[in-house]
Parts: sequence; structure tokens; C-alpha cells
Amino acid sequence: MNRYPFIEAEKTGKHNVKRACELLEVSRSAYYQHVRGEQTPRRRVDAELTERITVVHAVSKGTYGAPRVHADLAHAGLRHGRKRVARLMRVAGLAGKSPRRWRTTTIPDPNAGRRPDLLRRDFTVDATAVDTRWCGDITYINTWQGWLYLATVIDLASRRIVGWAVADHLKTDLVDAALTDALLRRRPPSGLVFHSDRGCQYTSAQHARLAAAHGIRLSTGRRGQCWDNAVAESFFSTIKTELIHRQPWPTHTAARQAIFEYIEGWYNTRRRHSTLGYLSPAAFEATGSDSLPARQAA
Repeated sequence: MNRYPFIEAEKTGKHNVKRACELLEVSRSAYYQHVRGEQTPRRRVDAELTERITVVHAVSKGTYGAPRVHADLAHAGLRHGRKRVARLMRVAGLAGKSPRRWRTTTIPDPNAGRRPDLLRRDFTVDATAVDTRWCGDITYINTWQGWLYLATVIDLASRRIVGWAVADHLKTDLVDAALTDALLRRRPPSGLVFHSDRGCQYTSAQHARLAAAHGIRLSTGRRGQCWDNAVAESFFSTIKTELIHRQPWPTHTAARQAIFEYIEGWYNTRRRHSTLGYLSPAAFEATGSDSLPARQAA
């Protein structure tokens, strides 16, 4: 709160400047610097820091809140408290985007055979154990040309999107394309666990044949339990909040290009992930750090 106007008002009344400053807990030197139009050292730092905060917030396209802005500044060597960053963001009218939960596209096949849940909501993986546990899911994007569907494959150790595909249908070919993309990029060893929900695409014989051909062990959560695939759900909440629901999509082509730029140019390589110590997935894989506390889906 700016107390100086109150001092101005009080000094013309029964209180002098000294007494007004004491009542409002303001130093007289700071008050007189204000009167002379001078900035205190702290105010100068706040002004410079606000400029840096504004740049970081803009680079994130308005999605970063105080924790990620603070992490970005710290990475650049600017060591300031998170509360100070949050205060300056409030003053500047800057705020992040908070993910919300969305309905899913899961269509279970009642005739599909049961598969084990090999994760049981344990999404923690040693940082050095990339390409040992993946998860996958499908979400939808509304465009003026009709629905577009996005299938992803996420590495649970680094939270990187290791494979993805988009199509205008919900056939098994879509999830197989995403898994094939991941296999070509990463070439994981035999025995990898691929976890998904019980959607008919993931429980199909076609999908099982692809997995078997690459030595992949398939795992599925329980029916109607979105938390059994929480990491995949969390990513979809994030991309919808930060990209999909921020503007209309006239064409499939525009949506595809935007998704490519978001995943490959931002999420995987630059966006700071709270469960990775505010490193990006690519940076986390590069450091191979295993010193973080147990990570939860976020």
C-alpha cells in the first residue's frame, strides 16, 4: 500500500511529518525521497525485476504463474524470493493459467479381455530409468471442420511426450500411430510397460499385436477411474488450458501445426515442470538427476 498520500494529508493537519511517518511505519528519508521523485534501491530493483518478470510471462504466452516465473529467473541467476515475485506479478496484473479437468474420450469395450494394472497409481520412476514406463491416452479438439483427436505417449520418468499423433477419427490406428512414433524416436528395450485406460483402442487385438511385436507389456487402469492414468490426464488439462481453449481453430491444419509447436517447441524443450524441480522434460533427461523427492502426477 502506498502510504505517502496519507502523510501528505496528515502533515497539513495536526500531525507533523515525523509523527505521521511513525504512525504509518515509514522512514522519513524514504518519504522525502518520494517527495523529490527519487526511487529507493528496493523500488529500483522491483522495477527492474518486474520488467524481467513481464518478459518471462510473455515468453510463456501468459501461462506461467509465480512458481514457474520464479524458477525461470533463478535459472538466469536472479535470486529473489517466490513471494516477492508473486507480489510483483499481482501489482503488474500478471497471472498464470490453472489447468482444469475435462471429460475423457474413453469408450470401453465390454468384450475385451482383462489386462493387469501394472502401475496401481504409482507414477514415480527413477530419473535414470527413462523408457521403462510409458502412459498413453486420447483427447479431443473442437475445430470448425469437426473434431480432431490427439493421442500421446508420455515417459513417466521425464514426463516428456515421446510420441503423439492426430487424426479426425478414434480408430485404433490413432493410438498405434502415437505408439509407433514413440518407438521410432526412442527405441526402448524389451519389457517396457505401456499404461492406458480401458478404451477400446487400447484393449483391441490390433494394439496388442503391435505391443507384442516390440516386447511391450500392456497395462490398463480400472474402468471409470481417471486417476489410474493421472499423468496423461494432467497433460491434457495443461495443453487445453495453455493452448486449445485459448482461441478458436478454423481448420484441422491450424490445430495440427499449433499442437506440433506446443509439444516440440515448448512443452518438451522449454516448459518448466513442477514435478521435475521446475526443469523442462528435455533438461531433466539431460541432467539425469535422481535427487528429487518422490514425484506425483502434476
